[in-house]
Amino acid sequence: MSATIADTIYDSLSQQIITGELTAGEKLRQDHIARAFDTSHVPVREALLRLQAHGLAKSEPRRGMRVTPLDPVEVREVIEMRVALEPLALQYAVQNMSMNAVTRAEQARLACDAAETMPEWEAKNRAFHRAILAPCALPRLLRTIDDLHIASARHLFAHWRPKWVQRADTDHAAIMQAIQKKDTAGAVGLLVRHIRRAR
Repeated sequence: MSATIADTIYDSLSQQIITGELTAGEKLRQDHIARAFDTSHVPVREALLRLQAHGLAKSEPRRGMRVTPLDPVEVREVIEMRVALEPLALQYAVQNMSMNAVTRAEQARLACDAAETMPEWEAKNRAFHRAILAPCALPRLLRTIDDLHIASARHLFAHWRPKWVQRADTDHAAIMQAIQKKDTAGAVGLLVRHIRRAR
């Protein structure tokens, strides 16, 4: 399915919010965004509504659409939800995973390790997690996990950007080894440990 202009606007704005380029409380002006993307207000409104649905923006009476603030209390809730939901997805995914899916996940892991900047790494990290979970074939669960990854990413950028260094992720490698062996319990245990480390 080809990307629409609304998809392009959403992807651009969400990445700017995640990385902190658009800061908490900043106003998202439809006219400015429409001009920047050389489009009408219709796809801009669609993109802003999607940002709101994913918790990245909120509409305030008489103040318009603004970037949502970062809530430090949210970090613990997000991690606990990820610990509950990602292992559930992975249990189904490991059993359903074709050789092609395993290959795609391994390619995503290598791309994550090769990332040279934190924004690139964060996007590739999310792609790796999506690749190992997508074969679960539970779309509602995956959508919820995607939202949790977006929330996690904002906190990562806010707190870890100055400390980020390029490195190979040994947790990702161990998870992939367990997946390749169809060791569901091992893969799940490694994933839980990996998510909890984010705290």
